[in-house]
Amino acid sequence: MKYSFIVVDIETTGISPTMNTITEIGALKVVDDKIVGTYSQLVNPQAIVTEQITQITGLTNEILKNEPILSDIFGEFIDFCEDLPILGHNIMFDFSFLKYHGNKLGYEFERKGLDTYKLATYYVPDLRSKSLTSLIEYFGINREHAHRAFHDAKATYELFRFFKDDYMHEGEEHLFIPTVLHWKAKKTSPITLRQKSFLNSLIKQHEMFTDIEVDKLSKSEASRYIDKILFVKGQQ
Repeated sequence: MKYSFIVVDIETTGISPTMNTITEIGALKVVDDKIVGTYSQLVNPQAIVTEQITQITGLTNEILKNEPILSDIFGEFIDFCEDLPILGHNIMFDFSFLKYHGNKLGYEFERKGLDTYKLATYYVPDLRSKSLTSLIEYFGINREHAHRAFHDAKATYELFRFFKDDYMHEGEEHLFIPTVLHWKAKKTSPITLRQKSFLNSLIKQHEMFTDIEVDKLSKSEASRYIDKILFVKGQQ
């Protein structure tokens, strides 16, 4: 049985798709078990990358400030993906970010997906940690840079191949069939009085986003605007 999918991994400014955004996308296009294309792109998040995130990914505000913003590259990423299912490690994390931010930019991102984390829980249940790092160390998979999107995507594909080629037995083929992914953003809270006051003062002081209706923003949207202004202010 041959497989076709997009192996994808992203790096982000945090763990919440509605509060944080994408800093890097890495992907491999696999058609009939062969890698036929690759995609790797850094993204200017228009928000502050914290020291904690920098320690994990190595990505800094300085590195990302001249990269394209997500709206400039998301269309080409969608074109790269075509209508193929996606494969990833803890795929719902990547899917939630891609779907939420894609939808905000006017793109549909409904996909079937396959998760190497779930394969790991089935095939190596006694392994204490099922993180990508632990699994690739366990299987001896080479990864040039940890927590960088393209290298993590490549390692995820190698992990998938281990499970498919060395672990799958007759009757287990169903474990490797992509299923429809479901994710919905949680209901948002309205902007707080403190946020409203702070954001209005920032807009007035720096003459940025003067056309937005602050009163209609959600708490998460207000937080992103505040981060964007502070980010730009810090670059000047």
